Amino acid sequence: MQQLTTLARDSRALATLAVPLALTQLAQVALTTTDTIMMGVLGTEALAAGGLALVIFNQLRTMGVGLVTSVGNQVAAAAARAELVTANSGTDPDATTRSDDEVRGLVRAAVAVATLAGIAGAVLMILIGRAATFLGQDAVVADRAQGMLVALAPGLLPCLWFQAIRQFTVGMRRPQALLQITIASVAVNAALNWAFIHGTWGLPELGLTGIGVATSSVHLLSFLALYASARRDPQLAPLLSLDFWKADVPTVRRLLGLGTPIAATYGSEAGFFSVTALMAGSFGAAALAAHTAVNQLIYIVFQVAVGLSHAASINVSRELALGDFGAARRIKNTALACGAAVMTVVGTLYLALPDLVLRPYFDPDSATDQQGLQIATGLLAVVAVLQFFDCAQNIGVGLLRGLDDTGSGFRITLVGYWLVGLPASWLFAYPLGGDTRGLWLGLLTGLATTAVLLLRRYGRTLTTRSTAAPAAVPAT
Repeated sequence: MQQLTTLARDSRALATLAVPLALTQLAQVALTTTDTIMMGVLGTEALAAGGLALVIFNQLRTMGVGLVTSVGNQVAAAAARAELVTANSGTDPDATTRSDDEVRGLVRAAVAVATLAGIAGAVLMILIGRAATFLGQDAVVADRAQGMLVALAPGLLPCLWFQAIRQFTVGMRRPQALLQITIASVAVNAALNWAFIHGTWGLPELGLTGIGVATSSVHLLSFLALYASARRDPQLAPLLSLDFWKADVPTVRRLLGLGTPIAATYGSEAGFFSVTALMAGSFGAAALAAHTAVNQLIYIVFQVAVGLSHAASINVSRELALGDFGAARRIKNTALACGAAVMTVVGTLYLALPDLVLRPYFDPDSATDQQGLQIATGLLAVVAVLQFFDCAQNIGVGLLRGLDDTGSGFRITLVGYWLVGLPASWLFAYPLGGDTRGLWLGLLTGLATTAVLLLRRYGRTLTTRSTAAPAAVPAT
């Protein structure tokens, strides 16, 4: 009974931060979901080409986000240390000033890192698009994907600026404005998608490329809205500094030292999925369309895991700064229990109502969509199991980030995804299976291996640190 009471209390504490983050993630992924649905309206070929473009965009965006993700943990730890000083010795103006300067420097450095990553990522995105035909993709699909990538590239910079400020607000435990802004962006994105696709409201008719133009526009508007919101917040405004050219070089290096393994970890996972998307394309446009639709479903549910992962990570950083290793240990169990509950509900929905789940992506009355729909339906049983491990490994990455152990996450994903998952995908898809279901069985194998290794690493590292750490000084 005591354990259940503790779990309920810890779940409420985790949910205070995780729920707005998860809802924000879900609202954010609605952007790409809307894009995918609009692609489906344009036909199977457009869905395949647009899906390929989104895979490349998400690969580079995810790695860019990884570079600034540690900012939230660093801000949370700085704020917790300041609270501890205040609790033990009363108000200390010098300690408050040092904390504010540290947070302000972190924000400035985060924007600098985001700027560099955004420019480099945009260039890479266009170059990769031009090389798509050399990666085994259909020439027509690759050509249409290239046009969309050119339109998506400018949106990467404001997208990463948004993420830098987002990490600042999360670290300060004030993420609520994120949800409002992201929900509004979904409606704006849908309207702009329609307008640029069909040329309404006096805008040019751009077809598939118009989806990329709309998405880039929404990323810019979202950044401006979040910045304006933070400037109106009396706790955030004094600490918000965007003059990245004044960033402290050692702070930038520290963020890159922590962020590069995170970006590599995110990139390792996104790359794992990107390679399997290319493999799916080798089975034809219908298989790639099915893979795109099912991958989007996973991407939606993954945002719940991202919310739990970020919340658990921030809370671990905070508890360690306060010296409470017992709370840091319980955070893992609480996050996994919450994730398992959500994945059970979603998996049941996949198995019980497959037609409803896939209806936004395929027209059951269209002969050209029938093959893609049939393939996607067959993948849902594998996906229902896979998402448990996907959630667990994402939480594991976040927990290690809370320990500032970002390097281990990267090394473990290399083993789980590339040394186990990718060979398994190839084996199940080609020699043993000959279809996309084998690809997803390989994905499942890689994610399961990664989850086990990450969680074991967290438990061992936390035990080692708690043994070596001096007893915490109680607040007075």
